[in-house]
Amino acid sequence: MYTTLQDECYEANMQLPKLGLVLFTFGNVSAVDRGRGVFAIKPSGVPYALLKPSDMVICDYEARVVAGTLRPSSDTKTHALLYKTWSDIGGITHTHSTYAVAWAQAGLDIPLFGTTHADHTHHDIPCAPVLTDAMIQGDYEHETGNQIINAFRDKSLSHKEVEMVLLQNHGPFTWGDTAEKSVYNAAVLEEIARMAHLTLQLNADTQRLKDTLCQKHYQRKHGTDAYYGQGC
Repeated sequence: MYTTLQDECYEANMQLPKLGLVLFTFGNVSAVDRGRGVFAIKPSGVPYALLKPSDMVICDYEARVVAGTLRPSSDTKTHALLYKTWSDIGGITHTHSTYAVAWAQAGLDIPLFGTTHADHTHHDIPCAPVLTDAMIQGDYEHETGNQIINAFRDKSLSHKEVEMVLLQNHGPFTWGDTAEKSVYNAAVLEEIARMAHLTLQLNADTQRLKDTLCQKHYQRKHGTDAYYGQGC
């Protein structure tokens, strides 16, 4: 019944170890079916090498299991809230990739230093604040989603212009039109985090990319007159 959705979710999850974004059972990817109001997500704690497409668990936007025999990812409630709130995203990825986590543990936004970053967004990568004690002791995974959403609201950011976030002391979440695109964004975020770290090691006083160059790179790829790539 959900074979196509499970296949999409499985293939996206299998990219995480191939791209070096996860170790052991870290991380997860989900893929949504908006027509049915459900999403598929990796089961909790199952090694990637043992996963099968049929293992992907189907949940609704309240994080209730609709189909599947395994327990879904412990992050399911976070995914569910993001899908419920942002109705135009099609996939979500969460990893504990090294450089992105380092920035998250430092509680820092990733500054926009170069054109690689600007090719994907013309904003710094936001770091959402650590959850309050009440949020941690309450419905933790649901509140994790709230903290991400609140960070975008507080910083007046569009989740379509910035498809990635850090959560302080935790790690990165990314999203996109598809599960595959969310994995792509996770890989891009890790590379941007690594580049920014190395940049500051070489020159701690590095200045943010000037706006004209930032806008040029972002608009040539995402603007109304974009000319990057081969078009439709």
